[in-house]
Amino acid sequence: MSYDEGLGERIRGTMDHLHWVSERKMFGGLAFMVRGHMAVGVVKDELMVRVGPEACAWLIDKPHARAMDFTGRAMTGFLFVEPPGLEDDHDLAHWVGHGVEYALSLPPKTALVGARPQERTRPKTGKPRPKR
Repeated sequence: MSYDEGLGERIRGTMDHLHWVSERKMFGGLAFMVRGHMAVGVVKDELMVRVGPEACAWLIDKPHARAMDFTGRAMTGFLFVEPPGLEDDHDLAHWVGHGVEYALSLPPKTALVGARPQERTRPKTGKPRPKR
């Protein structure tokens, strides 16, 4: 088991009343998407929460929260919440709520609302893109 499946079930219970929720295996764990945007996820036994850069600045000081450092570098706008901060269902719902709130603040992905993808702004030349 690469992630805590019990925590995944608890998150499902917290989000079962929401529309436009889907699940996707990501980061070696499980991510919950709201309108196509990642809101929360499970990595090993921790909750990953996408809260955005502004909320991250003050939520990072909460007990059991820390910057998401999945790649060895802190990812802006993402937090990990350690298991002791998730023992109570109310605490889990609190953190999931932050992730859902941020995901709902973003425009829905175009594929979800039936809109056509944005057209190219420049023609394809066949030349490779310059490396950054």
